[in-house]
Amino acid sequence: MTGHQPGPQPGESAARATDSWAEGSSLLYRDAEGARQVVSLEPLSSLTIGRGSGCDLRLPWDERVSRVHAQLDRVGQHWTVVDDGLSRNGTFLNGERVSGRRRLHDGDTLVLGETTFSFRDVRGRTSQLTTVQDEVLTVASLSATQRQILIALCRPYKQDTPYATPASNLQVAAEVFLSVDAVKTHLRTLFQKFHIEDLPQNQKRVKLVERAFALGIITRRDL
Repeated sequence: MTGHQPGPQPGESAARATDSWAEGSSLLYRDAEGARQVVSLEPLSSLTIGRGSGCDLRLPWDERVSRVHAQLDRVGQHWTVVDDGLSRNGTFLNGERVSGRRRLHDGDTLVLGETTFSFRDVRGRTSQLTTVQDEVLTVASLSATQRQILIALCRPYKQDTPYATPASNLQVAAEVFLSVDAVKTHLRTLFQKFHIEDLPQNQKRVKLVERAFALGIITRRDL
């Protein structure tokens, strides 16, 4: 592609472990060991993501990621994500499957296979065979009421404070104008949809919030 800057050399990762966001546009994700990685997009005009050796950003540990899964392109001062059928399991932006090209905004969540990326734009704040995934939970998988309950449950995380805990059933009920019993019924359904119904009772609510954010079904802009 015209203007594409050289990617990492063989054996060199596109990511760098860091405790702070890179200047300008960047991606954050966790590698196979769970280490936090930040990829600065500033030197680039495009970035391919996949398991294959020819990709700029490789995810060789994620078997649900295709050899060439998706591409990020710079368009003017903005970044877009493109998945024109390259991937077998799809690319999801804020819980919705990408078809074609979608513009990225600061705070967006991308999910490729089992790997979650956060897209940040500092300037935007001021202005082998691929394993087939059985089911991907998306915004469309939830009813309007279930999503309202999920947003209310996640509300205490709006400021991203380290000691936040999910809203209580009483708090959720007051926000969505339902009885506490109705909220409990909807939460049981959500536990099943997110496949966490077998967790101990005292872990389910926190895990539900974690998975909602990780899949991009809820973002902090919703709160």
